[in-house]
Amino acid sequence: QVQLVESGGGLAQPGGSLRLSCAASGFRFSRHDMGWYRQAPGKECELVAAITPTGRSTNYADSMKGRFTISRDNAKNTVYLQMNSLKPEDTAVYYCNAVITTVQAMCVYSPSPLASWGQGTQVTVSS
Repeated sequence: QVQLVESGGGLAQPGGSLRLSCAASGFRFSRHDMGWYRQAPGKECELVAAITPTGRSTNYADSMKGRFTISRDNAKNTVYLQMNSLKPEDTAVYYCNAVITTVQAMCVYSPSPLASWGQGTQVTVSS
């Protein structure tokens, strides 16, 4: 079955960096647009970044442009999110998934083409 395992989160200071990884299995990873989503406390789910199957094209939410970089390794079925210049408002649980047409208020209730969500990885930015 589909598995999405996010890792790499933790505590970072403002201005610091973290690199998130998402190991995927159970589906044809190389055929899917993939995205990173986040759920901050009391806020709606947000698409952070997305990448096409070949990795040639990426998109970012405005507040992440220039700070975050999404990439993928299809040989390893893994998608990454390099986060630099972190801010306290980046504090959230981060999830990876296929790109979802209709993102709901809660990430895990959003109708993923993969019909599955991972546990997410907590990112906390605080001094």
